Amino acid sequence: MTVVERREIALVDLLDRLLAGGVVITGDVTLRIADVDLVRIDLNALISSVNASVPSPFELSAKEW
Repeated sequence: MTVVERREIALVDLLDRLLAGGVVITGDVTLRIADVDLVRIDLNALISSVNASVPSPFELSAKEW
């Protein structure tokens, strides 16, 4: 075993690292019968941490009104 294989990371530490930098999840699922697409689902998600020093992108400032 190499050093990398023996290294263990707690789930909390892994989540902390992912949320600090942000994670983008994308995926496609297609339900198909006899080469006919019946259902298609596209997933695009951004997961990131939020803190008070970064303004929310969903709040409009008074200048934008």
